[in-house]
Amino acid sequence: MAAPARALYRTTLAASSIISPRHAPSLVRLCTLARGISDIATSAVPPHLAAPTPPPPPAHASPAPKPNNGGFVARTSFTTAGSITPSFFLGHHKAGLDRMKESVGSVSLVIECRDYRVPLASRNPLFESTLLGKERVVVYTKRDLGMLVLDDKTRDIMTRWHHPHTVFFSDTTSRGDIQTIVSYCQGVARENDSLTGLRILIVGMPNVGKSTLLNALRRAGTGNATKAAKTGGQPGITRKLSNTVKISGEEDGLIYVIDTPGVFVPYMPNPQTMLKLALVGSVKDSLVPLITLADYLLFQINRADPKLYKQWCAPTNDVLVWLRAVAKKTGKLLKGGEADVEAAAIWMLGRYRKGLLGRFILDDVKEGALEEWIQGEGKVEESETAARRRIRKEKSEARRKKGAGALGGAVE
Repeated sequence: MAAPARALYRTTLAASSIISPRHAPSLVRLCTLARGISDIATSAVPPHLAAPTPPPPPAHASPAPKPNNGGFVARTSFTTAGSITPSFFLGHHKAGLDRMKESVGSVSLVIECRDYRVPLASRNPLFESTLLGKERVVVYTKRDLGMLVLDDKTRDIMTRWHHPHTVFFSDTTSRGDIQTIVSYCQGVARENDSLTGLRILIVGMPNVGKSTLLNALRRAGTGNATKAAKTGGQPGITRKLSNTVKISGEEDGLIYVIDTPGVFVPYMPNPQTMLKLALVGSVKDSLVPLITLADYLLFQINRADPKLYKQWCAPTNDVLVWLRAVAKKTGKLLKGGEADVEAAAIWMLGRYRKGLLGRFILDDVKEGALEEWIQGEGKVEESETAARRRIRKEKSEARRKKGAGALGGAVE
């Protein structure tokens, strides 16, 4: 109201300069009225008519919740720096695959091993055509390294991926897990009722635990604890088809098992799949830059729980900060006290592979995950010959560039 009243008063004064004299008395009364309205409008509001002041917030109000891990936010995606070799398809892989194709006709059952920590990445599409028509059992090995207790939801989803094939989850240190697989095979042997016994072929990607499973089956089925197949922490221990190994006698159902070399895919289109397989030891460490592999391990640990490395370092997304802290805490130092980040990386990778740095699955296990994986990268996009030719060309090109760079440096 104050602004309109003042405007009325100013308008009235302005009119007084141009109005005729005979209307002056009326104009004076109008000015007096306008001034009174302005004074009333601009005067203070009486206390009894004023709106009550809202009370201040209570002093004990709770502060806003803080993010976990002191405000640390883990990366939601991983970007690979530089090139990663897209294949690990070696000569003995091809030879093993050829022998597998030759032997598949003489076996009645196939056990396909996959690493529980990478249930999708350790799937080899080459087996789908090679083993077509054969009764198959899928065994997820190293289950104890991916989860201490197998939860029902994860088990149900992964089991449905392979319907109608039978699925087992194996911890080779668990006699119960191994005996369950042996009992199933003995049931198949009794159904077949062959005089020569049941022949089983064990297949899988490199270093998924085929030979370890074979030894455990033999120990559980026959009581023979001597190793029938060599095992190791690096891929390539088994390089050719083994002789048949008896894992069950005639009284329970005669069974012989044939071990095979791990077979990689000719081409891996997704670098992160290659990183996952390198992290669990399915490809040689030399194929992936050590710091890159350690960085990917840090990324996966942060997704699972950053507190897994709290004894060495505060939560971080910086792999060099992480490795330097680990090196200093564990005494892995170079001359002058500088942190040996490569030694720290090797040590942390070894701890993860032994289950000492968290136990979690690297692939996303959810409804529809298998279909998404097959659509995105599960198909072999190159023939074996084309893949080998491409890899030779890439290596030759890399050597040429390296030589050109060295020559250029010498000239300068």
